[in-house]
Amino acid sequence: MSPRPGPGREFILTVSCSDKPGIVYAVSSFLVQHRGDMLQSKQFNDRRGGGFFMRVHFAAHDGLEELREGFAYVAESFQMTWQLNDAATPTRALVMVSKFGHCVNDLLFRRQVGGLNIDVPAIVSNHPDLEPLASSYGVPFHHVPVTADGKAEAEAKVLDLVAEYDADLVVLARYMQILSDDMCKRLEGRAINIHHSFLPGFKGAKPYHQAHERGVKLIGATAHYVTADLDEGPIIEQDVARVDHELDPEDLVAAGRDVEAQVLARAVKWHSEQRVLLNGDRTVVFR
Repeated sequence: MSPRPGPGREFILTVSCSDKPGIVYAVSSFLVQHRGDMLQSKQFNDRRGGGFFMRVHFAAHDGLEELREGFAYVAESFQMTWQLNDAATPTRALVMVSKFGHCVNDLLFRRQVGGLNIDVPAIVSNHPDLEPLASSYGVPFHHVPVTADGKAEAEAKVLDLVAEYDADLVVLARYMQILSDDMCKRLEGRAINIHHSFLPGFKGAKPYHQAHERGVKLIGATAHYVTADLDEGPIIEQDVARVDHELDPEDLVAAGRDVEAQVLARAVKWHSEQRVLLNGDRTVVFR
């Protein structure tokens, strides 16, 4: 694993705008003016949609605010949607979970060993079951029950926690509650969900058991941004695992959990490294 950049030394710039001549030259000129050393640059021209997307990782001696002030003119000239952040700053990711702990445990372990540049300031759950897991990692745990009559109150509490912990990202690590349209809009572009890719084919309880009954040969998972359209937000990452007739339903569940954890971890990693840019209902992922 490459060493983490020191604070105030390396930066990541992402831009998206309508494609037109001169964008790459303008970004390069900005870096030259600020004595920037380009470490990595990737771009994508969406010929069908007419959009331009770019991610630049660079080193510079100037400070973050000076760089942001300097780039604002470039961004205005091309009407860019943009971010410029210190590459060393971890993403503050509040994690939500219900009773299945494989995804949240995987995220916490990867964070602990340096595989993810994130801070997890809190774990929120509608059940108390995973409080011991959170305690083992030294992460505050908040039990926020959800009832039919109290869903709005519960969501308001969660949003208060997002604000209290100054969370950049909300990760639904097998949080088995449907978020309201209002909450989805409040978290637009900064909430990631994971689900098994059997949807909508195998809905309801025990999807892996349903899949076993149908004799599936592939199981998988999808990580996507949360939108008001249930499980239909812009996709960040997907993966599959091949299975066969020798596996019983419990084996499928175990295999599925492995895929879910890996897919979610990659999505969170790419988001935290500013490698994911929204392109309408799709994403551009600079791996």
